[in-house]
Amino acid sequence: MPSKPIPGSTGEVLTTLPSPYLPHAATGLLYLPRFIAKCRYVKQHGALPASYAKNYKRGCDRFLSQHLGVEPAAVEKIVHESNSDADVDARLREILPADVRAAQWNRRLVQMGMTVAGREFLLTALTAMGCADRADDIKSVPDLIDFDEGRIE
Repeated sequence: MPSKPIPGSTGEVLTTLPSPYLPHAATGLLYLPRFIAKCRYVKQHGALPASYAKNYKRGCDRFLSQHLGVEPAAVEKIVHESNSDADVDARLREILPADVRAAQWNRRLVQMGMTVAGREFLLTALTAMGCADRADDIKSVPDLIDFDEGRIE
């Protein structure tokens, strides 16, 4: 039987965050719904758990923002000042480029972790989770996120 993460090995796990593979309805960008959800969590709770705070507005949040030519703090501000999904989408349209190059970003995201250095990162993370045997199953950073949050058995 394949191993599962050691409970607590990555800190608190937020299973309410969407999968990084979920596309944003208005733009088609993968991961954007997750970044928006993290911003909403901060708005509602004041902060993310430490296990998420270390990468908030960094890591994939920052990579997506750089792809779009915006600062992660600008996305956070929009989410914090908006009262609905429609308002968030309308305000994002004001700061995002007309062509968000969704296919380019989506390809980049799903391939994160597939370089030699990326595979080493994934193996290190999986080893810390007690799941080094899953290195052949967890092929990317989005897979690692979904695995940690229980969306990959």
